[in-house]
Amino acid sequence: MKYKSIYVTMFASLMLLGCNESQTQQEENKKKENTELIENTQNEDFEYVVESFADIQVLRYQIHGFDKLSLKQQKLVYYLYEAGLAGRDIIWDQNYRHNLAIRNALEKVYQNYQGDKSTEDWNNFEVYIKRVWFSNGIHHHYSMDKIMPDFSKDYFVKLLEETNTQITDEALEAIFNDKDLKKVSLDASGDLVLNSATNFYQEDITQKEVEAFYAEKIDKLDETPVEYGLNSKLVKGQDDIVREEVWKVGGMYNDAIVEVVKWLELAKGVAENQAQANALGLLIEYYQTGDLEKWIDFNIAWAGATEGDIDYIQGFVEVYGDPLGMRGAYESIVQIKDFEASERMKVLADNAQWFENHSSIMDEHKKPNVKGVTYNVVNVAGESGDASPSTPIGVNLPNSNWIRATHGSKSVSLGNIVEAYNEAGGEGMLKEFAHDQEEIDRAIAHAKLASKLHTAMHEVIGHASGKINKGIGTPKETLKNYASTLEEARADLVALYFLLDEKLVDLGLMESLEVGKAEYDSYIRNGMMAQLRRLEPGADLEEAHMRNRQIVASWAFEKGQKDNVIERVERDGKTYFEIHDYVKLKEIFGDLLREIQRIKSEGDYEGGKALVENYGVKVDKELHAQVLQRSEALNIPPYSGFVNPILTAVKDKEGNIIEIKITQPKTFAEQMLSYSKQYGYLK
Repeated sequence: MKYKSIYVTMFASLMLLGCNESQTQQEENKKKENTELIENTQNEDFEYVVESFADIQVLRYQIHGFDKLSLKQQKLVYYLYEAGLAGRDIIWDQNYRHNLAIRNALEKVYQNYQGDKSTEDWNNFEVYIKRVWFSNGIHHHYSMDKIMPDFSKDYFVKLLEETNTQITDEALEAIFNDKDLKKVSLDASGDLVLNSATNFYQEDITQKEVEAFYAEKIDKLDETPVEYGLNSKLVKGQDDIVREEVWKVGGMYNDAIVEVVKWLELAKGVAENQAQANALGLLIEYYQTGDLEKWIDFNIAWAGATEGDIDYIQGFVEVYGDPLGMRGAYESIVQIKDFEASERMKVLADNAQWFENHSSIMDEHKKPNVKGVTYNVVNVAGESGDASPSTPIGVNLPNSNWIRATHGSKSVSLGNIVEAYNEAGGEGMLKEFAHDQEEIDRAIAHAKLASKLHTAMHEVIGHASGKINKGIGTPKETLKNYASTLEEARADLVALYFLLDEKLVDLGLMESLEVGKAEYDSYIRNGMMAQLRRLEPGADLEEAHMRNRQIVASWAFEKGQKDNVIERVERDGKTYFEIHDYVKLKEIFGDLLREIQRIKSEGDYEGGKALVENYGVKVDKELHAQVLQRSEALNIPPYSGFVNPILTAVKDKEGNIIEIKITQPKTFAEQMLSYSKQYGYLK
């Protein structure tokens, strides 16, 4: 599961936490060291901001620690980096069937047009192609809505003619028409598959056909199931028989996957240890065969390979892009472990069982033995696919519930990504939406640490907690289109519930409960108001993380009305939310956590649907309009993403790699065009 920043321009900062020292040292010194800020001084003059356009800000990040790696380790990073980029075209095709054709046409025009580039039409064209690059296709990376160009079809046809650029009529129409308007539709009143433009399913396949196809395959009594449908597209031929086209060597996406495997083979050859090599070998076999049992073997081996400085996420992983939550989007994240920061955060993983035992969920839903949750702070060395340019700030994998329960999982916080967000951000949103100076002062003093703790707890103890009743089936089978939203809400609530617990103070993870209060302020402020700046007027909430935050915030606001736990304040034409009783709010969070865990454990689709539809979808239109107006004056783009550093292998006369050089791209367009040229294997 990915954890996306709630609002990174305000709070995300590299506040790294301390580990427990020996009992002979003074407790206060331990707590002070545990919460100190670890400063990054690699390059104080580093320019984090590349450019801004539309609703997007593009940033850079530094690869801290790379210079401390051996040449062999640097080669491993480089090979994994290349493997990730080799599969880049896959996510474009997964997102929409016409994306690659549209991208190729846009890029040819962009590079070859010799006409007047001072016009408003050309400026709008440049903004459009950048938005398409950022979203890996013509649907917005977050809202899932089709990105409509601010230039006419006639103008674009003129550009095509003047640059001798070819595009199919169907792809051309797709840019401008009113079809395929939503990449992922979560509107349960319609056919989720037919109403989604995602290319995981053939155009005419229905939700009913998909569910019938897998109903014959899935055994709900199987306690170790494969992730059905994870690595395939569902199609049907002239015989009207539904079947899977598997993404593998020799199957769909062959040309790109062959290149991915080539680089993974090289990575395996320079693995840091045998466990790492074994996991890479299983990943290669999985790509070669498409066998989901191999994917299980790989995930178990990968979860157990915890030694070494280098790690990675690679494959068809997250299912947010599938309205039925089955098919995995291609992604790659290459990571260098920040050992000091990771050791300081190890205290959370070491106490995972305590948190499970003291959770507000029902006893029958608690795990008696929480398996190893490995948490690391890492520095990203390269991202691709679904993780780029828009990236998570935390990830917990594997996604399979039974693998987590039996073999453990890995959680990572992307430290240098969080750092870059923080360096490029400011306090504008905080000062605009915080209720009073006390709330602002609390945020300035504690919100950076609070946000970091929330992310860590969401990943380490949130996703790892709770168990599903026997014979119920996986959430994607039982909760369907609501599974991702409810899971993210559940993990958030675990973190929120314990952020106001003295246990965190006792462990030295924070100095006082003021840290927890700062996160409560932030969560309610964002869930009720601030995140709405990402929506177009009149739109409903559809993205899983945005839905989950509104569910938690609005449910808590409603349930606390009797005791005035959270007050809605109107002042000078502006709305604010003030928390009066933090202890009672913790109890309310605990109640909601218990209910969502029950829904997951029992596979209660109707209960999950009611919760999401009643609290997570509809938006207060007057409040939304106000938020948009207040945010516009701040001139802070609501979305941020990244270009990747460029890793280049320097070779001697014999062709041996003697150095891996790191440079930064100058512009967003430069990197996107170079990627298409170098890694365009599916053109």
